[in-house]
Amino acid sequence: MPFELPKLPYALDALQPHISKQTLEFHYGKHHQAYINNLNNLIAGTKFENASLEQIIREADGGIFNNGAQVWNHTFYFMSFSPQASHEPQGKLAQTINSQYGSFASFKEQFSKAAVTLFGSGWAWLAAKEDSSLEIIQESNAGNPLRKGLIPLLTCDVWEHAYYLDYQNKRPDYLQAYWNVLDWKVISERFYD
Repeated sequence: MPFELPKLPYALDALQPHISKQTLEFHYGKHHQAYINNLNNLIAGTKFENASLEQIIREADGGIFNNGAQVWNHTFYFMSFSPQASHEPQGKLAQTINSQYGSFASFKEQFSKAAVTLFGSGWAWLAAKEDSSLEIIQESNAGNPLRKGLIPLLTCDVWEHAYYLDYQNKRPDYLQAYWNVLDWKVISERFYD
């Protein structure tokens, strides 16, 4: 069964002024769709033709991995946003962040630094280990913590197509805006799964 572009739970203009409608039209509507189209073409007739994205991420290499991981990463990223975002973690995740990083403010600073300083294109991730401890990870290109046996909780896309229309080359400005649409209710729920 071919992969399809998932429907966003918000309108394309709902995240303005932090992420513009134009950025979502290109980033979600064109880039995300292109990864899906590429993946569907690449997996036809292979052992991954009926695989889940998670299986593709864990087992594939080359173009199938790159496009499969980018489909998963982008879906995960876009589904973390809300125009009525809860701006701080809740419950067990809040406790774990405060315990491990000292405070939510300190965590945000460390995560932002990881995203801003990632060389080239890629993703900054917050992932949980088996013991429920947390790790901030930088991944180049299509990298995904699932490949390392970790549980992704949140991600920030630092490929230029995620922010160039709104922020040009000012990745730190994009990171400041990112926190305004990130929905911690969704992210906190992931910590329990």
